[in-house]
Amino acid sequence: MKNVMTYALSICCLLFLNNAYAQQSEKELIKEIKDKAVKEARKEAKAFEKQGYHVAPGALPMEKQIEKAWMKQYEEDDSGFPKYIVATGNSVAGSQSAAKLQATELAKLELAGTISTQVAALIENSVANNQMTNEDAVTVTKTVAASKNIIAQELGRIITLFEIYRDKGQNVETNVRIAYNAEMAKEAAKKVIRKKLEEETEVAHEKLEKMMNF
Repeated sequence: MKNVMTYALSICCLLFLNNAYAQQSEKELIKEIKDKAVKEARKEAKAFEKQGYHVAPGALPMEKQIEKAWMKQYEEDDSGFPKYIVATGNSVAGSQSAAKLQATELAKLELAGTISTQVAALIENSVANNQMTNEDAVTVTKTVAASKNIIAQELGRIITLFEIYRDKGQNVETNVRIAYNAEMAKEAAKKVIRKKLEEETEVAHEKLEKMMNF
């Protein structure tokens, strides 16, 4: 009985130590990410300020906005892949609001392009594994390539990481950086592409289901 109690106590101690170590490691990782983000933010903010950029009245200081952006860019999921897809947009317009709107739409298109490229690579691999005909494979590839604009429209609420402005004569130039959860982006792209493939191709439903199962 004494041996059993000793063994159980040893197991509890090991679990406690492992948990404490994991928490410590996570704290160290967060601190490392924070330190990297602060360093990158200072460097980038100085470069933008030299170019004449400033933030909107009442907004967070530029360095803090950029620090937030780098924190998101450094985040990883449980598999070690980037947790967020990040994109930038730049536009010049007659007003700050118009410039911001245009820059954000351009950033969303860039975001959608990145998403469609990533999903296209997964689909190409899936096409090969499912032994589709050359004709079907070409049709699928073309449909995926033509889906970028629709994917941009279907994206839900994006995260604006930072927005900065500078005067350009009578106009205003805006630079924005946005982010979108990578997993949510993949699912949004799959939904758009599946619908287009169903509407515009003759690929069998069963093949589509297998192909989009990633």
